[in-house]
Amino acid sequence: MAGHSKWANIKHRKGAQDAKRGKVFTKLIKEITIAARIGGGELETNPRLRLAVDKAKQANMPKDNIERAIKKGSGDLDGVTYEEGAFEGYGPGGVAVMVEFMTDNRTRTVADVRHIFSKHGGNLGVSGSVAFLFDRKGLIAFSTENDFDVIFEAALEAGAEDVKDEGDAYEVITAPESFLDVRELLAEKQLQWENAEITMLPQTMVQLEGKPAEQMLKMMEKLEDHDDVQNVYANFDLSEEELERAMA
Repeated sequence: MAGHSKWANIKHRKGAQDAKRGKVFTKLIKEITIAARIGGGELETNPRLRLAVDKAKQANMPKDNIERAIKKGSGDLDGVTYEEGAFEGYGPGGVAVMVEFMTDNRTRTVADVRHIFSKHGGNLGVSGSVAFLFDRKGLIAFSTENDFDVIFEAALEAGAEDVKDEGDAYEVITAPESFLDVRELLAEKQLQWENAEITMLPQTMVQLEGKPAEQMLKMMEKLEDHDDVQNVYANFDLSEEELERAMA
């Protein structure tokens, strides 16, 4: 989980999300569209759509954009048909990597992702090659400025699986199906999180340093910068020295 937290911190400190707001909106619109296509356009009966819309609001996406994406997904407006899936592979140093994508051209996406892997010391694997190394979980992260004991008690009362002090964040872990309920109950307790998402948490970590660490970070940046890539998960960890070097 440290690898997940540190990569999230790197992105946050570099301001990558703000600098690439257009790309963030593109990815969110795809998620809203496909969520509405699969489960319908009503937030109350479609948890995936509700979560996607929440993310869009957090990113300050205009309301019209959100509504248009829902209508396209539910068939009320014409739009592009997206296919979703996941690639699995290995990065430098044997790091396990999962890439979730949405695309209107799978051939193009496969070629692009394979190129990014190979250019940065990795390689794509077959389906199932690394998925078993990750668990799909709900993750709600709080700043350490909060009181850990208060978060711990409230989270367990709400039905969370675990609460951890990761040093730079307090993380509440939930089952995917109870994520929205736990998040809602924490909100009722007036607890303000920094990040809340359903994600893939690694079971084990691979420590990286030197060139492999540099290659891995560049791979993550290039993958997340690709328009067809929705999420990237990897089980790498960095020392504080490597983390400081990455921030430079």
